[in-house]
Amino acid sequence: MSEPARFLTALSTALSSLALYNEGHPAVRRGIDIAYRHLADLQTARGALVFTFLPEEVLFGRELVPELERWEWSSRFAKNGVERLEIDGAVYPPQFERFVAHLAAVLGLAGDARADLWQNGPEGIRFGRVRLDAGGHEARRASSLPVARLTYSLREEREAVSWVHEEVSAGHSIPLLEAYGVVRSLSLAMHGGQAMMLPLLQLKEFDQYTTTHSMNVAVLSMALGEFLGSPPAAVRAFGLAGLLHDLGKVRIPREILVKPGKLTPQERAVVEAHPADGARLILQGNEPLDLAAVVAYEHHRYHDGGGYPHVHYHRGAHQASRLVHVCDVYDALRTKRPYRDAWSSTEALTYIQGRAGSEFDPVMVTAFSEMMRAWDDRIALQQIA
Repeated sequence: MSEPARFLTALSTALSSLALYNEGHPAVRRGIDIAYRHLADLQTARGALVFTFLPEEVLFGRELVPELERWEWSSRFAKNGVERLEIDGAVYPPQFERFVAHLAAVLGLAGDARADLWQNGPEGIRFGRVRLDAGGHEARRASSLPVARLTYSLREEREAVSWVHEEVSAGHSIPLLEAYGVVRSLSLAMHGGQAMMLPLLQLKEFDQYTTTHSMNVAVLSMALGEFLGSPPAAVRAFGLAGLLHDLGKVRIPREILVKPGKLTPQERAVVEAHPADGARLILQGNEPLDLAAVVAYEHHRYHDGGGYPHVHYHRGAHQASRLVHVCDVYDALRTKRPYRDAWSSTEALTYIQGRAGSEFDPVMVTAFSEMMRAWDDRIALQQIA
């Protein structure tokens, strides 16, 4: 078990003991001492510590803690306003003991969560809700707890995706660490407030289209996966597939991508080669990404067998491809292009609904439409310079 998992597991044991015994009980003292020792070891090895608690997932910094997937305490923390825990600087045993007692009270396990029960200085221990700041608008504070503010501009993530595309265009392997990091950041931004938030990027210049579109499709794909009740690992896989679905477009000349008029048959053939090119690029990487490759290949295939690439024998597309296809078309329609203005959300949804059963999987269309109507007020549009 990793050190972050050991510390959190020990912390949950200490909290459980407080629910059963009074603060002076030997079991409580032993539990707090063990958790403090794991904290000290972790600080020695890692320095400043940041934990984020998502539904069924725990992040340490920007990395998933795999041993704690579907850890019941993660949901318990988040539901009680403890979405983020920061530990920075020296933490002494008395302060840690007060913190554990305060946290137990916040979780409803024991005592009263008095503001003076523990010290919340510029260094030490801080916890609270993560708030999404999109274009200067903050999510509503959900409680009186100290809030660990986290501002998401997504500028670094967009630059990372742009660099991934540049590396692949130059003939290098896909920088998977950066791709995984972007997906995790997008997931964290989506869950940054009290309610689910969709941090979609607005296009400022058309040169940013491939990067911005890829990130938006990743966000929409993860959101739709969660809406359909998919497990966290599948949701992340949908996000990575959405991020890489158009990777083959790095092979398309820019003059074709930005051409305002109708494409010639030769230019159309170049564009329609990008799904196969993208799948090949993904499969040539150092790590097998079969699902992402399948989605890259199939995301322009129609539900009724049309679309491209053309296949000689009709077969249904993978569920992930059908999911990403709806998200891909929605974001493309919502984006201003050289040859047309952006469509409204209503216009885009009407178009997609009208092609359910022909271009799109009806199940995905229904779920996506319900999700967008339910979350219309939770879309945070951001424009990045």
